[in-house]
Amino acid sequence: MIAKQRGPERALRSLVIAGAIVGLLSGAALGVLWWRLAPRVPIVIQPDGSRPQGFQPEEYLAADIAFAAIALVAGVILTVALAAMRRQHLLGVLTAGLVASALGTAAMWQVGTRLGSVDIEGLVATTDVEFVVDAPLDVTMPGVYLVWAIASATVVAVLALSDLLASYRANRAR
Repeated sequence: MIAKQRGPERALRSLVIAGAIVGLLSGAALGVLWWRLAPRVPIVIQPDGSRPQGFQPEEYLAADIAFAAIALVAGVILTVALAAMRRQHLLGVLTAGLVASALGTAAMWQVGTRLGSVDIEGLVATTDVEFVVDAPLDVTMPGVYLVWAIASATVVAVLALSDLLASYRANRAR
């Protein structure tokens, strides 16, 4: 005989599943947004190889900042929405937020880099003239992959601290 799920366990499971689904779907949509917003580095394609057109580190930095800003907003909004669903289960909200951040960040990176992909080696192998293309979109600072998770954890920490302060004030007023 299958044991029935109890209320809190079922609520936690549904919260984590909702976080996973919303994280994955919003990450894919945000990947398209990142692809549209992030600047690209122009690459000069020549028959003997490729090279960036001039020294332009600001485009690489701007693409990473765009990724981080989108992930930050997504982490805050999604975690607030999860907390609105189950405010009394902050550990579940944290778990769901971290699952959503892992799946959302992976989907965002996957969609953004696939939409902005260019086969540089193939272009070099098949050309006999020099021309300029936009480089593939990528994240150059791996730390930005953690921004969504940090935003989610920060929102939960602020909510837990506000609950603690409210409880302290209520006890002190007695």
